[in-house]
Amino acid sequence: MEWQQLEYFQTLARMQHVTRAAEALSLSQPALSRSIARLEEEVGVPLFDRHGRTIVLNRYGELLLRRVSRILKEWEEGKQELRDLVHPDHGEVALGFLHTLGTSLIPDLIGAFRAQAPRITFSLMQNHSYSLLEHLDAGELDLCLLAEPTETKLPIQWTPLWSEELFAIVPVGHRLAGAESILLEELADEPFIFLKKGYALRRTTDRAFAQIGVQPRITFEGEEAATVAGLVAAGLGVSLLPDLRGIDKSKIVYIRIREPQCQRVIGMALVEGGYLSPAAQRFRQFVLAHFGQ
Repeated sequence: MEWQQLEYFQTLARMQHVTRAAEALSLSQPALSRSIARLEEEVGVPLFDRHGRTIVLNRYGELLLRRVSRILKEWEEGKQELRDLVHPDHGEVALGFLHTLGTSLIPDLIGAFRAQAPRITFSLMQNHSYSLLEHLDAGELDLCLLAEPTETKLPIQWTPLWSEELFAIVPVGHRLAGAESILLEELADEPFIFLKKGYALRRTTDRAFAQIGVQPRITFEGEEAATVAGLVAAGLGVSLLPDLRGIDKSKIVYIRIREPQCQRVIGMALVEGGYLSPAAQRFRQFVLAHFGQ
């Protein structure tokens, strides 16, 4: 078996289209087909179900794809590790983070780190927790800043860094706008604007309402904290958000919630036992020191 056969198989398995896979690999279709046929002959089973010009990965192919992906991932990490040993002061950190951290914290954090390590670059991904964890497991991210993972089978190492208080935010002129603090149940009859399901902050807010036995009436769901705040400012509802910099607060009011305790903990996640380049290790240590860990 040739090493390239594994790369050809992985590409075809992901695209499940011979013409597009051949183009992506800069091969002729017959050459790709011959390579896959030799691989199937070697493993002793067909890897694709063929229906005319259409091919679909079968259960044997799905099993082999998982193994091949691991093999190729180890190979790429091995090559990267050697390159990093030769150039320890260079490199790129692939960092994932929650949407709500992008307004100021991430720019400030990276800016402070780059002052110490100007030759290290960053590849950034902003998304919700589930997606970030998938990319972390796939080896596309080195580190993630997110709330503690609760529903994952991945071998994730998560270190808490800081906690954020969540406030009720209401439009200026709201009946509660002058209150110093409130009980969450005082908002029970209000229309709410939340982030969509799957976001870590949404899990936190849902949990807070479950504690008091209230099913909030949700009128809008957004993907950005700034959008949520903007809709509140327009008088379309109220919400729960941390005190985020970079958001226009001229038309909204933040109110402390006495009960129940409303906060979330943000931490740093990585794949336990996974490879971290010297650049990623250096940034990880910087973050831990920055937050006093």
